[in-house]
Amino acid sequence: MKKSTLLDQNEATTLLSQMVQRLPLSDTHFRRISQLIYQRAGIVLADHKREMVYNRLVRRLRTLNIDDFGRYLALLENDANSAEWQAFINALTTNLTAFFREAHHFPVLADHARKRNGSFNVWCAAASTGEEPYSIAMTLAETLGSGPGKFQVHASDIDTQVLEKAVSGVYRQEELRTLSQQQLQRFFLRGTGPHAGMVRVRPELANSVSFAQLNLLANEWSLPGPFDAIFCRNVMIYFDKETQEKILRRFVPLLKPGGLLFAGHSENFSQISKEFWLRGQTVYGLTKERR
Repeated sequence: MKKSTLLDQNEATTLLSQMVQRLPLSDTHFRRISQLIYQRAGIVLADHKREMVYNRLVRRLRTLNIDDFGRYLALLENDANSAEWQAFINALTTNLTAFFREAHHFPVLADHARKRNGSFNVWCAAASTGEEPYSIAMTLAETLGSGPGKFQVHASDIDTQVLEKAVSGVYRQEELRTLSQQQLQRFFLRGTGPHAGMVRVRPELANSVSFAQLNLLANEWSLPGPFDAIFCRNVMIYFDKETQEKILRRFVPLLKPGGLLFAGHSENFSQISKEFWLRGQTVYGLTKERR
């Protein structure tokens, strides 16, 4: 009995040693991973992203008890509809966000909303964990009021994991350091007891934001457009020029006349597409409406 227990311990030690060993990622496998994520999500992986790819995907291999990247790729490619594809996409999607990130956009949004008639409709095309769409909603609530029918924010993302956090609307208090005390009190509930240090978006604000999984490469987008404004910030940088042009063309019929398109600080849409012209700091309008 003792001998068997000792054997089990030795086997466990060996297994643990194997698990923490660095698994080889060959050039062939890295190229195939790059091809697959481009095909599925349009993301371009440069060679210098190799270590990032390894660190993110190796967790999936270990979760699945797979010790070889070739076997993992075979698992994906043997079933085009496997649920593992979403885990693969989630692992390789970058989600850097913050409340009121690129703050210069929000006064522009507020000014634009004041001048529009009817319910103000916004699409946030890269919701991540929710900070951006909730920042949009707070801006509109402060500008238009928070009654029903005043505005609606539709938020989407390709990554299902980050959307779960976005829908929950729960954040660490330090993540809200860019907010004023008035905004904290009006839009968030403070956690108590075991939830001290956490906050939750108040239902009144949460009800004005809807979340859905959406791949910008999908043939069809199920969206409640057209929109007064589209936020597509720090997304295009992960795509090649052909994909960028295709996505921007699809934005055109989704914008109401006079609508605005907001880009990230390192993106220049007017250089990519003739459909849009720069009318402010990383804020675009439709060229056909240019005066």
